[in-house]
Order: sequence, then C-alpha cells, then structure tokens
Amino acid sequence: MKKSKDRLLVWLKLPKIRSRFFAAMIMVSLPPLFILGYISLDITKDTLVQNHIRTNEDHLKTSSEVADLLLGNIINMNRIILSSSELREEIRLSGNSADRNLSVLDVRTANRLQNIVVSNLFDLQNIDSVCLFDRNFRSVCYGRSEQAGKYGSDETKGQIAATDWYLKARNANGKEVFFGYNVLEDNPGEGTISSVKLLRDPDRLSGESIGLLIINIKNTIFRKSINESDESDFIVLDNEGSQAHSPIIYDLKPEITANIGITPADDAGSIFTKLTAGGYIYSQYRNSTSGWTFVHFVSMKTLMKQSQQIATITMLIAAIIAVTALVVSFVVSGTITKPLLQLKRMISDWAKGNPSSEAGEAFTADEVGVIGETFRRVTAEYQLLSERLLQSQLKEKEAELRSLQAQIKPHFLYNTLDSIYWMSMLEEKNDIAQMALSLSESFKLSLNKGKETIPVYKELKHIEHYMIIQNLRYDNRFEYVERIEPEVMGFEIMKLLLQPLVENAIYHGLEPKIGRGTVCLTGKKDGDYLIFTVTDDGVGMEDIQKTKQGYGMRNVQDRLRLYYGPSSSFSITSQPDAGTSIELRFPYAMVKGE
Repeated sequence: MKKSKDRLLVWLKLPKIRSRFFAAMIMVSLPPLFILGYISLDITKDTLVQNHIRTNEDHLKTSSEVADLLLGNIINMNRIILSSSELREEIRLSGNSADRNLSVLDVRTANRLQNIVVSNLFDLQNIDSVCLFDRNFRSVCYGRSEQAGKYGSDETKGQIAATDWYLKARNANGKEVFFGYNVLEDNPGEGTISSVKLLRDPDRLSGESIGLLIINIKNTIFRKSINESDESDFIVLDNEGSQAHSPIIYDLKPEITANIGITPADDAGSIFTKLTAGGYIYSQYRNSTSGWTFVHFVSMKTLMKQSQQIATITMLIAAIIAVTALVVSFVVSGTITKPLLQLKRMISDWAKGNPSSEAGEAFTADEVGVIGETFRRVTAEYQLLSERLLQSQLKEKEAELRSLQAQIKPHFLYNTLDSIYWMSMLEEKNDIAQMALSLSESFKLSLNKGKETIPVYKELKHIEHYMIIQNLRYDNRFEYVERIEPEVMGFEIMKLLLQPLVENAIYHGLEPKIGRGTVCLTGKKDGDYLIFTVTDDGVGMEDIQKTKQGYGMRNVQDRLRLYYGPSSSFSITSQPDAGTSIELRFPYAMVKGE
C-alpha cells in the first residue's frame, strides 16, 4: 500500500509542467465523469421505480373505483330483491313453519326471484347464481341446478349456522359482506366469490332475521377494472379471509405467480415477501367496498430494461467526453507551457544581467502574456522608480522641516500673548488680560501637541474661550448654552470641528440681529453615531446653499467627509428671522479615546 502511494506521489511530481497539467486533467476529469454517470444511472433507476409505483397506484385506485361500481350493482340487486313484499312474505312464512322439513319456498319462489332479477335489467354476465334462504336455511336458487350447493341437503343445511361466513354476515347486522370464495362450494378453484346479506323485514326491524341472500359472482368481474399488460400481473387479495381458503381471490396471470413460488397456502404477508425476494416491485390499493387489496407487480428486470439503455448511452457519452477532454487537455497544456518557458528564459537572462534577444519577442494575449509584458515594464521602470523614491524621500524630509518651522510661529504668538496678559494684569487692564488669556488658550488648544483629534471637553473649552473674546468685543450680547451628555465628553473628535460652527452662528446669525442672541450647542450619542447641533436665534437665511459655499462651512464639510467617510452627514435648516440649526452626525466607534 505504501509503495503504491509513493509511486502515485512520484507520478504527480513530474518534472515538466505540461506533464503535471496533463496528469491533473486526467485525475480531475475522468473520475467525475464516471461518478456522474453512475449517480445519474442510480437516480434514473430510482425515478423509474418511483414513477412506476405512483402510476400503478393511480391505476389501482381507478381499478378500485371501477370495482366499486360493479360491486355496487350487486349491493343494489340485494336491496331490490329485498324490496319485493311477496318474496319477503314467502321467506318469512317458510321460516315460521312449525315443520322444519316443510318449505314454502318452491318453484314459484324461484320464478319470482328470476322475474325480479330479469325485470330490473341487471348485468348478469358476472352473476353465477342467486340463492335465498329462510331462517331454517331452506333455500331456492336462480342460476344453478342444485339447490344451495353443499348445503342443499337436509343433513348439511344445519351446518350453515356454524360457518365463519354466516357468523360474519350475522354480525354485520344486515350489511352486505363480500367473501373471496364461493361460500356454497368446497372447491377453491371454482372462480366465484360470494356476497352474503342477512335479510330483515323492513316492517319489523326489531325482530329476528327472516333469511339470508347469497349472490355468487364470477371473479372475472375484476377483468373489467384493469388494464392488461404482457409483462406484469394483477391479483386481488383478501387479507381477512378464512385460513381454509387462499387469500388470492383473483389472479390475472397464474403462471407468473406460480413461477414466483406463490401457493394457495401462502398468506398475504408471505405473498408480499416472495414478491420482494423474487425481484418484483409491487403497488397496492385497498378497495373500500369489499376491503380487499388490489396488487399490481412487475419484475425489476422488465422495469429496468429502459434504464439499461440509458446506462449504455450514458457510459458512451462519458467515454466520448473523456477522450475529448484528454485531447483538449494535451493541446491546452502546450499553449500554456510555451509562454511560461519563454518567460522563464527571459527572467533567467535578466537576472544574470545578459538579456537575450528572445526577451523582445511578443507574448500571446493571455494571462501568461500579461505577466510577461508586465515583467518587461517592471524591468524598464525599475530604475525610474528608484530615482523617484529617492526624490520622494528628500521631499518628505523637507516637508518635515517646514512643519517644524511652522510650529515655531504659533509658539511665538502664544508666548507673546502670555506676555501681554501679565502686562495687562500689572496695569490692571482686566478686559485686555482676559482677552489675551482666552486667545492664548485657544492657540494652545488648536496646537493640541500636533494631534489631529481632541477630546470633546477640550473642544468645548476652545468654544468657551472664543465666546469670552466675542462677549468682551460685543459687550456681552451673546449667551452661550451647552447641553452635552456626560458620556460624550470622553470621545475624541477631529479638532476645530465645532468651533467654526459657533463662529458662523455669531457672525452670520447673531451679529446682524438687534439686541441679545443665544447660541446653543447640544451633543448626544445615537447608536454608533455622535450627533452635535449648533442652534442660534439669529436673523436666519433664505439661501442655505450660500452659507454652505462659505470657506468655514465648506472646510468643515470637506474635513468631516474625508475623516469620517460617507456615513457622516452635515445638514443645515434655517428660516428668516427664526434662526439657524446645523447638525453634524458621524460614527464614533473609530474615534473613541482609550
């Protein structure tokens, strides 16, 4: 086993790409083809079997319905015979006769029975005989020469009361009971079945029965309810029949059941077991009128003839596809390996510093060709990219130097404002000192040690210093209100995001207004977003787009979109003489401070 595995690994590690590709195509294409063919054949077999079973169940249902109609005619015959008052009276008088050997039933009764049957236009081709019995089991029959078969003599008629079929008819309380054999005969191969009905006088429902009606039916009645087939068989089983009689009531083709090994001694369970063991597929349906089971079965070999043809065609197609796949694989592998070999030689020559003339050959217009042409461009641009990288590094150093120089100016201005503050304090110029202090703190917060983000509470400090400066300038005309949720204070946001909005409210909303004005800043968390709103009660505006086009507002919008992405939003609502409201909404998950 290990040696076979090693040989397989060696075979898969062929030195040439084309050989490996060809071997891989064989392993990838052939097994799935044959597996697919096998699965398709198996599915086809299952489908044929299931379709056959469903189709035959439908046919058996239809056959059962036809049999219901035919058996219904027998039931109607029972009822019409019982509807004759003269016939009922003769049966009742015969049963009430004190002398059990004296019978009122005679030729006249037989003629009256015959007249009822003939005059009502019953289909008699399926009727073997009709027999009437009184309570003492004296009988008269239509359709047979001997009276009541084996129960026609005085010695045997008394045995009727102890028979299974009579007990079942009596327990049925007047309902027709069907038996899969002729209850009046001993010969099981007679080919007739019986309908037995206990007769009661409709005028005396509470009394005892007045007699018995037996209609013997030819079992060829089932031939009318089925479609014959040369390759299948149809049988009717009495699952609840007497053990003394075979459960097979009707067999369309006895030679098939005999070939299977089914005998009259087999019960219904044994019959189904032998059908399965003999390779037969069967369908069954229970007839509602008689309680008998209609069974149709066919040999699996016969059913699978069509699937064998499908299997042959499937395997032939699989073989053709396999051969085609091998040929195509051989050709395609050649088209793939040729440009790879060309690329290999070109890379080897370039690595040695001696590019050959083959490096200038054109590649095919496929993926490998794209790789080859790309490699050529890489080799041509390598030196140029190296020079650009060096220039970029020099520019980066220059930009860092300029940045450090630019930071010197705010520090110089911050130190200057600090000096003005202390000089104002010495001269007791408190307003000037407060303005210088607020301005220096604003510069300090705007520097923020070079960071791009700032905690919310520091941004609010920046706004407070700005409002101090404006109120000193405008003699406390402006009132500033903050409504920030405490949990928002610790989040970091982009610096100088809120202060320009407050500044815009002062210059464009409250400054043109006559009298005092209010600026309100609110902040809250909404799910994964922070929402800040700056509202003023200033003069408002009609053209909101004009405000959005201003440098300060446009700067805030652009920075908001670039830093927080498309999920952020910037909206303005305003009405003339009613004030303006600006709302910022942006995600906080990526900016919350540690």
